[in-house]
Amino acid sequence: MDWFINDALPVLARIFIVWIFPFSFLDKVINWDNALKQAKSSWLPGGPVLLILAMAVELLTPPMIVFGFYDGIAAFILAGYCAVTGIVYHNFWTYPRFWKPDSEGYPHIWDFFKNLGLVGGLIYVMYASGFIQAVGGDIEKLSALTKPAAAMMGTL
Repeated sequence: MDWFINDALPVLARIFIVWIFPFSFLDKVINWDNALKQAKSSWLPGGPVLLILAMAVELLTPPMIVFGFYDGIAAFILAGYCAVTGIVYHNFWTYPRFWKPDSEGYPHIWDFFKNLGLVGGLIYVMYASGFIQAVGGDIEKLSALTKPAAAMMGTL
């Protein structure tokens, strides 16, 4: 039972968190025109470049997360991708009466919150990999280096 709890469940959790992305990559390959149309639908410039970058993220980061190869960095990149795509492409708050089921914005509510849910799972991966602690330690070291300079400036 220890093996299941300590080894299998964390891997299963990682698989389920990233499960959607390889299929989303394949959908973009198969339905390139629709994917490009969506990529061009935002205020961000460079639709084709954005689409290629999105496809690279969706293809490369999931196996990195599942197999623990730079998993914290991969989770950080994928979480950023989920947050940005949620805000840019599922901005339900811009649609009038978005809370009504017959509104064009209604499905975007759920897509937006699903993206946020994925971000939460990916934050867990970042934490479990030690990425957050490492970055936090680096930030503390940098802030410690700037404290003497800030103290000296206060004495002038």
